[in-house]
Amino acid sequence: MRWPQAPFGKGLLRRRLRLAAQRFAEHGWAVMPGGYFNGRRMACDRTNCFATSSHPLYDDWETRSSTRSEQFDEWWSERPHALLLPTGYAFDVLEVPALLGSRAVCGPPTGPGRATSAGRVRGPVAVTAAGSWMFLMRSGGTLAPELDHRVDVVRHSIGSWIPAPPTVLPDGPIRWKVSPQSIGWQLPDPDEFQSALVQALVALDASFLDLPVTARRRLAPKALPRPAALKPTPTLRRAV
Repeated sequence: MRWPQAPFGKGLLRRRLRLAAQRFAEHGWAVMPGGYFNGRRMACDRTNCFATSSHPLYDDWETRSSTRSEQFDEWWSERPHALLLPTGYAFDVLEVPALLGSRAVCGPPTGPGRATSAGRVRGPVAVTAAGSWMFLMRSGGTLAPELDHRVDVVRHSIGSWIPAPPTVLPDGPIRWKVSPQSIGWQLPDPDEFQSALVQALVALDASFLDLPVTARRRLAPKALPRPAALKPTPTLRRAV
């Protein structure tokens, strides 16, 4: 297997990560370093760490996150460490699949990231090469019922974090679909934002139902067979 390579030289990538960290800090967004992509996995050079995916460089990352320039000089002096943003303080994040995310941003004007005469909600959106769309919003509020039951919608708040551009992961680089700079670093209200996302979800469901029956059967996920002797288990709720 050939692993994806970083799109920039390590030195250039380190400088871009350091510059991005400084920009976040200037707007009150604390940052922290994570493991770096070494061509095979996300490594951190700790002998007792066996994580292969994106992860913080320190166990006590919540207390070590910083907005200090001198700290950034140290963190990005040698390695192109992932740039991680703790959530639950300056903002929360909703991570959704690409189909829903792209509908909310690029489809009919029902969601964030698109200015309309109706004054729709707008906000920063980061996307991963693996197909996740991460919507930043103001912290607070609860997850809308229409989204809470979905296993493909994840809310990042206190105790969580997201990788930020221009971090490079094994699947490829993180990039902005809607950058914070393009909207003046404004974050959408969580209730208004979730309402817009639910509208995009309803529109997707409606367009799916409009398809011919044969197409719906082809696109619908296959149900897993359940042994007759086993009883259905209750759905587990995610902890937020």
